[in-house]
Amino acid sequence: MEKDNCNKKSLSEVLDVRQFRHTNSPVFSTAIFAVIMLLVVAGTILSNMSLKSTFFWSSPTSEVIQTNRMERNSLAPPKNTTSRDRIAWLHSHLTEFEVFRSTNLSEQFHQMVIDSLDDKCEVRFFMTWFSPAEYFGKREMLAVESVFKAHPQGCLMIVSGSLDSLQGDSILKPLNDRGYKVFAATPDMSLLLENTPAKSWFQEMKSCKRDPGRIPLHQNLSNLARLAFLYKYGGVYLDTDFIVTRSFKGLKNSIGAQTVVEGDSKNWTRLNNAVLIFEKDHPLVYSFIEEFASTFDGNKWGHNGPYLVTRVAQRARETIGDNFTVLPPVAFYPFNWLDIPRLFQTPRGSNDSTLLKTDLVKLNRESYGLHLWNKITRKLKIGKGSVIDIIISDHCVVCRGIQR
Repeated sequence: MEKDNCNKKSLSEVLDVRQFRHTNSPVFSTAIFAVIMLLVVAGTILSNMSLKSTFFWSSPTSEVIQTNRMERNSLAPPKNTTSRDRIAWLHSHLTEFEVFRSTNLSEQFHQMVIDSLDDKCEVRFFMTWFSPAEYFGKREMLAVESVFKAHPQGCLMIVSGSLDSLQGDSILKPLNDRGYKVFAATPDMSLLLENTPAKSWFQEMKSCKRDPGRIPLHQNLSNLARLAFLYKYGGVYLDTDFIVTRSFKGLKNSIGAQTVVEGDSKNWTRLNNAVLIFEKDHPLVYSFIEEFASTFDGNKWGHNGPYLVTRVAQRARETIGDNFTVLPPVAFYPFNWLDIPRLFQTPRGSNDSTLLKTDLVKLNRESYGLHLWNKITRKLKIGKGSVIDIIISDHCVVCRGIQR
């Protein structure tokens, strides 16, 4: 949906400030001629990147939609290493983790949040992205687009150093050009964790005094960053493999159940942290952060994420309804990671077509969105006429390369 000219002018002014942030350099103190040359070169680069972006989006959905064009080389210690080995590994790779670095951009993080996520936002969303910008691919853009399909007046901040760049601006340009408010900001983790139980944990990890564990550290840093951002600013956190299908307006202090006791949708057994909706300074989010710092284990997948929010919420069951709400699986996780692959398949017969219609009714009437379980599905082809094909086609706004 296109916005009015007034909105575009306001957005353009914000983007002009961002361009200045990205070109902040000692070169500006030399001569006007150098400034002009830099702008010309930057313009050429952006033009070329825009062409590449258009080409990238030109492929149909029958191709494999992956998070990136190549296998991501996750920052993780070698297998079968000791705690001491992993700490030594972290020390040698510390500079590769953007969240441990302090830069001019990270120092502007708080002001960027205040300026970008203002009261004019219909709903305030944020995501985290701690991988290189070139890995922010089709699937991630589909998730971003779906936010604005359901919330044309919403705002989305991507907490990311790699996307807070000229390359990141180019990736998000198709949405910004249409007037949608999506921004990237380099996180200041020290500021985010100030006055929280995890500040000392972060400093110890940054000082290589803690074992990062065998799980890629960026996953656990993302788990912590989403909690810290929610606690400091409030809003809606979404994973980058979550397709929004319905407005979140009206949801407050909510988390979704992933599994429940069979036949009892209110008796949940596992929660998930792919979608979190909380107000600023919420005590449950503080408890999440406290649990992260006191029980961190980098060797167990999910221990610091879905299992963490489950542990804390189970201890706080007596406050459900007064302090926070647990929504049933159909709200955010209508299909579990075992069932999700079939949603990528083209219907082959009448039975498949009937099941597809049932799935779509479920998604459109009962769900706020669909978690794609990227770890399981990122290499799957999207079959023409499949549930996923229909859903992403119905909930995109740029829709380049998306065909039924």
